[in-house]
Amino acid sequence: MNKLSIMKFRRATIRTRAAAVVLATSAVLPAGLAFMSTSTPAFAQTQSASASQPAASTNPLNPSRTPMASVFAPHGTLRASINLGNPVLASLDPATGRPVGVSVDLATEFAKRLGVPLQLVAVKSAGLSVDNVNQDKADIGFFAVDPKRGEEIAFTKPYVLIEGFYLVRDASPITRNAQVDQTGVTVAVGKGSAYDLFLTRELQHATLVRIPTSPAVVQGFLDQHLDVAAGVKQQLQKDAGQTGGLRLLDQRFMVIRQAMGVPKARGDDAAAYLASFVEEMKASGFVKASLARHHIDGAAVAGEGD
Repeated sequence: MNKLSIMKFRRATIRTRAAAVVLATSAVLPAGLAFMSTSTPAFAQTQSASASQPAASTNPLNPSRTPMASVFAPHGTLRASINLGNPVLASLDPATGRPVGVSVDLATEFAKRLGVPLQLVAVKSAGLSVDNVNQDKADIGFFAVDPKRGEEIAFTKPYVLIEGFYLVRDASPITRNAQVDQTGVTVAVGKGSAYDLFLTRELQHATLVRIPTSPAVVQGFLDQHLDVAAGVKQQLQKDAGQTGGLRLLDQRFMVIRQAMGVPKARGDDAAAYLASFVEEMKASGFVKASLARHHIDGAAVAGEGD
């Protein structure tokens, strides 16, 4: 083989290897958009944002990945469990049908920090969201802090505080929270929700009636002729306004401390990394701005002592 032929062969080899790298990169950054199990608009934002960051990994196919990326996203994509049953955290955009809200914004920013694509695994209840993380269907999630959940999930400090309230019919004799825990009183709760777990521990005499999802609590309360509906203040107010003849009691029965969580099996370093991220998001005004952008009223950014 003469010198000219050798040079042509080397150039062709380089082009082939470059094409292989492009194909390999495309394989881990899928296109397309679907709700439950493929990429969301956050995915595109993650790619473009991380592309401009300095390399933090030795991975030649994705030099923008941070060292913690392999811990949080061992499959190459960060899977975030999103609970659509709590309107303070997330809901479906009526125009696009895609999840939006403060939890989606935080997941997007966290994937951006890691330098990986984001996949939203959206479900209709808190219980299913917990199951996603415990069953390795998601890498992180957004939950109300609770001791039972904390057996398997490492929680950050809360980023948002949400109030839990009782709702009754206008004609109900119940006017105070203390009147709820009485023999014969039936209370509708979303199955597996933070207030289900809390009231299971706290109520000694009233009977809990578990409705499959939190958004269905008021309808279940009406259909089954129950005495009280318990839930997130914003959801109850919305349902009461649409139905009529209903009122909220004057005092909250609990404060729901919403946090991010990661499986404890991912290790202490992962828990500390996520906790640091949440504190930064609160301190920088990111969480406050997100709540305002999504027009969320009645929820407060958690403080240091919360």
